[in-house]
Amino acid sequence: MPLKSGLPRRVRVVEVGPRDGLQNQPEAIAAADKIGWIERLAAAGLEEIEGTAFVHPKWVPQLADAAEVGAKLPELVARPSALVPNRAGLDRALDAGLNRIALFTAASETFCQKNTNCSIDESLDRFAEVFAAIADRGTRTWVRGYVSTCFGCPYEGDVAVDTVVRVTEQLLQLGVDEIAISDTIGTATPAQVERVIERTASVAALEQLALHFHDTRGLALVNVWAGLRLGVTTFDAAAGGLGGCPYAPGASGNLATEDLIYFLDSLGIDTGVDLQKLVAATLWFEQRCNATFPGRVLASQRPAQ
Repeated sequence: MPLKSGLPRRVRVVEVGPRDGLQNQPEAIAAADKIGWIERLAAAGLEEIEGTAFVHPKWVPQLADAAEVGAKLPELVARPSALVPNRAGLDRALDAGLNRIALFTAASETFCQKNTNCSIDESLDRFAEVFAAIADRGTRTWVRGYVSTCFGCPYEGDVAVDTVVRVTEQLLQLGVDEIAISDTIGTATPAQVERVIERTASVAALEQLALHFHDTRGLALVNVWAGLRLGVTTFDAAAGGLGGCPYAPGASGNLATEDLIYFLDSLGIDTGVDLQKLVAATLWFEQRCNATFPGRVLASQRPAQ
C-alpha cells in the first residue's frame, strides 16, 4: 500500500504489555507463561519489549517474578527493557543482563506522590542517583523516562503543559535518551496532543519523544494519528489492550498493540510486526490467563465459542 503523504515510512512500536499491561491484573500469572508470551511477541516482530519492573512486590505483586522474567529477556528480545524505580532496581536490572531501563515520574504532584511516594523533584533526585550508579558501574545503559499524567490527572484534573515541558527538559538534562509522554488515564484529545507535542518539541528532538496512550474513551488511535502528523515516530502499546494503573482510578487498558499495528498497516507504515503472528501470540496468552482481553482487533480474530 502506498504511503500517505506527510506520514513517516516507519514507526517504532514499544511493547509494554508484559510490564504495564500486567501490573494491575487481579490474578497471579506464572512466570513461565509471561516468558512464553514475550517469546511469541518477539517472534511476531516486536523488537522492543518492556518485560517487567524491578519494584518491591509489596507495591506490585504481579511483578514479583521480575528477576526470573528479566533474566530471560536478553535471550528472547532484540532490545529488552525493564522499569526501575531507584538505584536498587537498577542494580537488579543490570544483574539480569539488561542495558535498557525506564524511569518513571509525572507531571502531576499528587499522582507522583501516590505512585512513587515522593514529589516530582524528589523523583528527579532519585534519577540522578540512578545515573550516578550507571557511571559507577561503567555500563552504557539506554534510559527512557516516563512522564505520566501529561494530559490529565485523576486527582488534580487538568495538567499544565508548562509542567510537562519542565519535567521533560529536566529529564533530558539528567541524560535520559527518550521521553514517553503518557496519557495515564486516557483523557487525551488530538488538540491536546498537538499542544503538548509542539511545546515539548521546543526542548526535545521529535526523535526523543514517544507517545503512550490508554484507550479509556476510545480515542487512542485518533491521538496516534495526531502524533504521526506532528512527526512522532515512536508509540507504546500493550498486546491485548491490557493495562490500567493501580494508582490511577478510572484508567482503562493501554492502546492494544494489535489495533495499533492494524492501523499503521492500513496507512502503509512499516513496523516490522506481523499482525497475524501477534494476534496468535496474544490469543495464546489469553488462554493461559483464562481471560478475555479488551483489544478490538483481537476480538475480531478470536475463535467462535
